[in-house]
Amino acid sequence: MGFTTPVFAADETIIIGSKMDGESYLLAEIMSQLLESKGYIIDRKFGFGGTLICFNALRQGEIDLYPEYTGTISQVILEPDERPNDNRSIEAYQKILKSKGLNLFSRFGFNNTYVLAIKNSLGEARNIEKISDLKLHADLIHAFSHEFLNRSDGWPALKQTYGLEMSAVGIQHGLAYKAIDQGSIDITDAYSTDGDIKRYDLRLLEDDLGFFPEYYGAAFARQDFSAEAIKILSSLENLFNDQEMRTLNARVVIDKQTFAEVAKDFLEKNDLVYATASIKQNTIFDNLVKNTLTHIKITLIALSIGCFIGLFGAVMIFRSQKISRFVIYFTGLLQTIPSIALLALMIPILGIGEVPAIVALFLYSLLPILRSAVTALTTIDPVLVNVSKAIGMTKYQQLKYVLFPLALPNILSGVKTAAVICIGTATLAAFIGAGGLGEPIVTGLALNDTSLILQGAIPAAILAIIVELLFEILEKRLISEHMRKAA
Repeated sequence: MGFTTPVFAADETIIIGSKMDGESYLLAEIMSQLLESKGYIIDRKFGFGGTLICFNALRQGEIDLYPEYTGTISQVILEPDERPNDNRSIEAYQKILKSKGLNLFSRFGFNNTYVLAIKNSLGEARNIEKISDLKLHADLIHAFSHEFLNRSDGWPALKQTYGLEMSAVGIQHGLAYKAIDQGSIDITDAYSTDGDIKRYDLRLLEDDLGFFPEYYGAAFARQDFSAEAIKILSSLENLFNDQEMRTLNARVVIDKQTFAEVAKDFLEKNDLVYATASIKQNTIFDNLVKNTLTHIKITLIALSIGCFIGLFGAVMIFRSQKISRFVIYFTGLLQTIPSIALLALMIPILGIGEVPAIVALFLYSLLPILRSAVTALTTIDPVLVNVSKAIGMTKYQQLKYVLFPLALPNILSGVKTAAVICIGTATLAAFIGAGGLGEPIVTGLALNDTSLILQGAIPAAILAIIVELLFEILEKRLISEHMRKAA
């Protein structure tokens, strides 16, 4: 396969996304480098936390392209009456998706179907080769990825099809491999082209009843996606087979090569790009600085908005017990919404990136700030309030010279709690493309790489400690010693 003439489209930017599994990262990077070699500007938004988050980002125009699988589109995105009879036919999917303004093209050629995996040594000891064999081993511990645990083509239907009676728990996909290697669980779901299969010496159980559909990888975009870019990406069509994809994935998870390095080698090997100099990789320090600054920025903006609205709201409502109770109850309800769910719900409204992350963090910061401020203002000694009234102070003067100074220790305590919550929760913002210290954590989970996870977790923990220390210094400067002890 020879080179094609470069297409210089420097004024056109294509935003490419991926899910948080390693294969999706790799396929997205291959498409990114191929388009970059033809002159396109690529904005990478990798590591979205699940199919629906990635799909909603595509549908809302927040990303232009991401790698998807026919089986996933059939089972998760399409309604049951919309699913094509021929799961192998890209044309059948194109016909259905066109009415939705979507396009599936350039089938890569490999079938990354779901499989059930067991440690090879355990499979030999128990003589387990097929999924139907599991009926005789109900004592084994089953743990599946959360998406598989709830999908129509996942555990509930599989359990019914095979007549299995055991229960299962949820676990993050990348962590499941380590858990099965350590013996904490016995059975998990896997993707048939995962590099981790070889890494952890797993046995793939035969789907003897033919339950799982085919999952052919392909490029997924909207109908308005560049026809020229589609033509370029068509050179990837049927370029992979199952073994090739498994080998590429293994180079990342076993050989510890980067997605960019593996993608570059693959494209050069297949004569899709010219051989170039080695890809310059950011150092750990470079990534740490970039991620930390992004993390601080989104946390600081969210906290600042939370302080302004929370303190202003507290001043406006603290004199009314009914209103105060209702507002605090409402903000308390916001805290019960799981972080990743709230971030996902933001996509149709605010898209992806920093803005929805800031809004979500702001909502989480409201409760501790509002509650501490209202509680502090309403529990001040009534005698002091009456004295301030008796000497002729206006409500504004009471607030400025009596109420707020006395409430300040508890108010600062609430702001400090909100700051720590924001720092921790902000790591989840990486699931919607906001970056920050969650980015290495998400990538580490995809690759089951503890060192990468720690590159995000440790700086986030240190950042929280620094914030605690800064608030202690602030309290010493603003609050007299006897009030600090009382607080």
